[in-house]
Amino acid sequence: MWDPWVAQRFGACLWPRARSWRPGVESRVGLPLHGACFSLCLCSLALGRGAVYTSEPEVRVAENKPAKLSCSYSGFSSPRVEWKFAQGDITSLVCYNNKITASYEDRVTFSHSGITFHSVTRKDTGMYTCMVSDEGGNTYGEVTVKLIVLVPPSKPTVNIPSSATIGNRAVLTCSEKDGSPPSEFYWFKDGVLMPTEPKSSRAFSNSSYSLDHKTGELIFNPVSAFDTGEYICQAQNGYGTPMRSEAVRMEAAELNVGGIVAAVLVTLILLGFLILGIWFAYRRGYFDRAKKGTSSKKVIYSQPAARSEGEFRQTSSFLV
Repeated sequence: MWDPWVAQRFGACLWPRARSWRPGVESRVGLPLHGACFSLCLCSLALGRGAVYTSEPEVRVAENKPAKLSCSYSGFSSPRVEWKFAQGDITSLVCYNNKITASYEDRVTFSHSGITFHSVTRKDTGMYTCMVSDEGGNTYGEVTVKLIVLVPPSKPTVNIPSSATIGNRAVLTCSEKDGSPPSEFYWFKDGVLMPTEPKSSRAFSNSSYSLDHKTGELIFNPVSAFDTGEYICQAQNGYGTPMRSEAVRMEAAELNVGGIVAAVLVTLILLGFLILGIWFAYRRGYFDRAKKGTSSKKVIYSQPAARSEGEFRQTSSFLV
């Protein structure tokens, strides 16, 4: 696995990663030191060898408390130390060329044995890599320290349906965002802890569900009459007091076939009355009358006939 970020800054030869003998520490080359209380990371280059190690590869500290991340080294004539922070897709420099960067200088102190946070927040949780090289870049070594800022869980939020149809699938969810490390979730039905495998407990042997402690999902597939009850979700992460949600009742009910049939019948009857009304109106001629308007008026004009002098006669007429 090649690391262009390191090559750009140190111009060093890159070696494949190898895990050290102690979990939680990754280095370019890991060599075990039997009987020692720390992990050792070595990076051998063509022109030199340097050792970088930490006495505490994982640091757990409560939020708003100080934290020391140790990094010691040997075999460097003129060491240059850098610290890199990584959390998911976020990467930033904490220390560059033996100096704390501007974004951290108000709350982090550098020393040749590591860096110290005056007060950590939950956003500081992540992986910190201590990278040491000679000024010329001929010797290089690194070690990683995992910082976990401890934050107790908050009250979890649940989504529980008030009713579920027997034979169908029902999903109950539980979540909370504050806990560090991330919380695990446990479900209670009527005050009794639900086991991961329902068949392992006589109290839940008639139920069929799957439970994920990481995501907080409780899935009934299918729902049975036994699943009616009050459900509570509990969030815990090993720090602080476990937090519980409000109790929510879920009713498992049979499919109401009679109600569905009755609704269909009522709909058909109403539709029949509507059709009958339209037919009756047509037979009575209501539609024909609506089409008829008032009769149009005709005008008849007759030409005047010849008449003798002095004779008066109606010579034309209008018929309206």
